[in-house]
Amino acid sequence: ATVLAQALVREGLRNVAAGSNPMGIKRGIGTATKAVVERLLDSAKEVETQEQIATTAGISAADPAIGEKIAEAMYTVGNGQVNKDSVITVEESNTFGVDLEVTEGMRFDKGYISGYFATDVERGEAVL
Repeated sequence: ATVLAQALVREGLRNVAAGSNPMGIKRGIGTATKAVVERLLDSAKEVETQEQIATTAGISAADPAIGEKIAEAMYTVGNGQVNKDSVITVEESNTFGVDLEVTEGMRFDKGYISGYFATDVERGEAVL
């Protein structure tokens, strides 16, 4: 994405310097973006099985072992089904290997209404 953005900026500036209309370039980029998004959505496939998730996550992480753990985490939090709405957090560890730890609880998209709700101010947590 970064390489593509850099190429768009470089070529856009080169065309503006050569006398092209900047608004025309912007409209062209917008039209091309819509076309690419439509083509990607048309060819997109839902990943539903644990094997498909493991393969996709393994490619994204460039490590099949991590892909397996991500698929395992999705199935664990979904009680044996794929739960795409669950929160999965990846953290660095001081140990070797890839471990899965499941913690029951909830995560909110927004912060606390008031900082006084936090029982552990250092960690920013409200433990009941």
